[in-house]
Amino acid sequence: MTDRTMPAVRLGETGPDSSVQGLGCMGMSFGYGPADAEQSRAALERAFDLGITLYDTADAYGAGENERFLAPFFKAHRDEVVIATKFALSIPPDDPSKRIIRNDAPYIRQAIEDSLKRLDVDVIDLYYMHRRDVDVPIEETVGVMADLVREGKVKHLGLSEVTADELRIAHAVHPIAAVQSEWSLFSRDIEAQVVPAARELGVGLVPYSPLGRGFLTGAFTDAAKELTADDFRRTHPRFTGDNASANAALLEPVRRVAEAHGATLGQVALAWVHQRAAVHGLAVVPIPGTRKADRVTENAGAAHLVLTEEELALLEPIAGRVAGDRYADMTFTSAGRER
Repeated sequence: MTDRTMPAVRLGETGPDSSVQGLGCMGMSFGYGPADAEQSRAALERAFDLGITLYDTADAYGAGENERFLAPFFKAHRDEVVIATKFALSIPPDDPSKRIIRNDAPYIRQAIEDSLKRLDVDVIDLYYMHRRDVDVPIEETVGVMADLVREGKVKHLGLSEVTADELRIAHAVHPIAAVQSEWSLFSRDIEAQVVPAARELGVGLVPYSPLGRGFLTGAFTDAAKELTADDFRRTHPRFTGDNASANAALLEPVRRVAEAHGATLGQVALAWVHQRAAVHGLAVVPIPGTRKADRVTENAGAAHLVLTEEELALLEPIAGRVAGDRYADMTFTSAGRER
């Protein structure tokens, strides 16, 4: 695929202008095994050179280390990038391996100050509620987030893994620019209710894991056998054992389409996500994550790859045949609460 300048889109009716593809930065500090800092910095600069403007992180990624790592890059390009970060996954001091979901006002107030300090910025462009604490009314949580906008600490609000009803309630309190949820050839549950609600309200979609956490690229076929012990994909039901074997076989039509275009599996999977914008009539900005500059280049090429109707039809059945849920515990996802 040929490198080109990345097209731009507005994230929802009220959100920031963004490149049509962003960069997920979590893996540079957390989740996918050992990372090389120099390699990750090169990936960031390559993304910037290609016109990618949206960079996604969270306070929970490496217990704040990801935000700290990104700070020098953001400082060098502050006026040309959209900084997206999140709150809600509190880390108990006595057990750094755990995450507690918190949406209460005192926690949010502390979280924003901590993120601003780690990122070394005065304002965050897009601030997400990372996960939903069902014991706190979402209108209260978004009310606090709206206060942050009025105080000039945040420009736009986002929500992650919310149901359609939760999105509607939140949007009535303050305009929501974007909903971040998993969306890929393997994960299409949000199309039932969340996507129609987002279109109705003028909210953009930011798909995370659009490459199925790397599985859709063919990079691995069994997480338990091929990935390091500290790689959290080993805990995902669809990436191990019989599920992994069954799901690997589902990549065959992706390979056929990739061969027809002289593209990679990952580019086809990403192109499919990009084309959801036209299919569903809303802004869609996937954030594939990588720590390698050459992968950034490869992924960026997908923004210019157009699949035919016949190819889309060939890929259509895949999600319905996937074995295993996307998380061991689906209660923290929109799909888990909409069941």
